[in-house]
Amino acid sequence: MKRLVFISALFFLLVPGAEAQKNYPPVVSLDTLVARELPRTKNVAFKPGEKLTYRVHYGFIDAGEATIEVKPSKRTYNGRAVHHLYGVGKTINAFNWFYKVHDVYESYVDVNGIFPWEFVRDVNEGGYIIKQNYRFYQDKRAVKTQDNKVFSMPGGVQDMLSAFYYARTMDFSKAQKGQIFTVKSFVDDENFDLKVKYLGKETIKTRMGKFRCLKFVPYIQEGRVFDKEEDLVIWITDDANKIPIMAQANILVGSIKMQVVSYEGLANPIARID
Repeated sequence: MKRLVFISALFFLLVPGAEAQKNYPPVVSLDTLVARELPRTKNVAFKPGEKLTYRVHYGFIDAGEATIEVKPSKRTYNGRAVHHLYGVGKTINAFNWFYKVHDVYESYVDVNGIFPWEFVRDVNEGGYIIKQNYRFYQDKRAVKTQDNKVFSMPGGVQDMLSAFYYARTMDFSKAQKGQIFTVKSFVDDENFDLKVKYLGKETIKTRMGKFRCLKFVPYIQEGRVFDKEEDLVIWITDDANKIPIMAQANILVGSIKMQVVSYEGLANPIARID
């Protein structure tokens, strides 16, 4: 259960054990870096006011809950407007008695580029505490950590939370079965190429009803949290919102399922079948 929060918080691209190409970036000096043009990303998938709530089941038990939302923000970075992304993952019910989790993730994401300028992570998992504050200098392709170390990074790199929203802006309309999609991210002082594979379309049933979905699997390193490559499956709505509606994981000590229990403030009609 130590890693329950990653699934409950929906950061499926970063689920522990994911097979990602690691790249340990060099330490650099901001003063020596030249400013470059910032990337632009078209976004019709989400807007301020969106709030998604998920429930996590460990076997037949409701074990955790996560909410992720897009808040309006008056902050600017380099004179540019941002969305305030805010996510909370926590254990509930009996799980709080023997392993309490309360994790908060925040990201300030460029409105026009859908990349982060700042990332805050405040994690408490049964007394295991992580506090991170990353300041991204996207124009110089560098990131400064809470330890005042500055690392080189690719242009438009994502953090743990912004990766989820950036993935929703990707175009899957012409995706072929077996096609791989990649999101470049910076996590725990490392650059990662996070990859997911498209498996096709499927209609699934949840507590909220039936939904037309696209089906994906992240690359998983066998023998760690998951036994086989496709033991974690994610379904996202087959519409312009592209919200993860359900995820199911078979782990070495059981199974975990996550599904949406409420949504509000969506930017587009959802692919629900009444």
